[in-house]
Amino acid sequence: MKTFRYLALGAMVVIATGCSTQKPMPAVDYVDLKRFMGDWYVIANIPTFVEKNAFNPVESYRLNDDGTIATTFTFNLGSLNGELKQYEPTGFIKDKGSNAIWGMQFFWPIEADYRIVYLDESYQQTIIGRMSRDYVWIMARTPKIPESDYAKLVSNVESLGYDVDLLQFASHE
Repeated sequence: MKTFRYLALGAMVVIATGCSTQKPMPAVDYVDLKRFMGDWYVIANIPTFVEKNAFNPVESYRLNDDGTIATTFTFNLGSLNGELKQYEPTGFIKDKGSNAIWGMQFFWPIEADYRIVYLDESYQQTIIGRMSRDYVWIMARTPKIPESDYAKLVSNVESLGYDVDLLQFASHE
């Protein structure tokens, strides 16, 4: 009887987790990869465990000849002058029609979902999200943006289904 209860409980967990009411997270219609490449300053984010004490966070992209994206994420750990940390994941375009849905691989064979869900026309501000809505990044070409722009970007993040109370502002020198 105990085995049956565990099986029933396990089945309920599987059913409950499979019945998500979360809407799909749409990506932007199209990303010109050449224009998107370069440095992006993290303005605010719901951080991963790596980013929790990140200062001066910058994500840099370079398009490789094979169509992958060389990514370099740098930041100072613990303070504006803390130890410099660097990670170099590889991006893979998952939706070649839009170039807006990527897989980001920090180590093989795991690829993290990476979606460009907002990008202004001038390629100066962007929001990167994930279907699971566990992490999000507000980024810009400059380390600071006007407060009115920031408020609009936060509103956009909220409209995507994120808890904006979890956003952390990133400090830059």
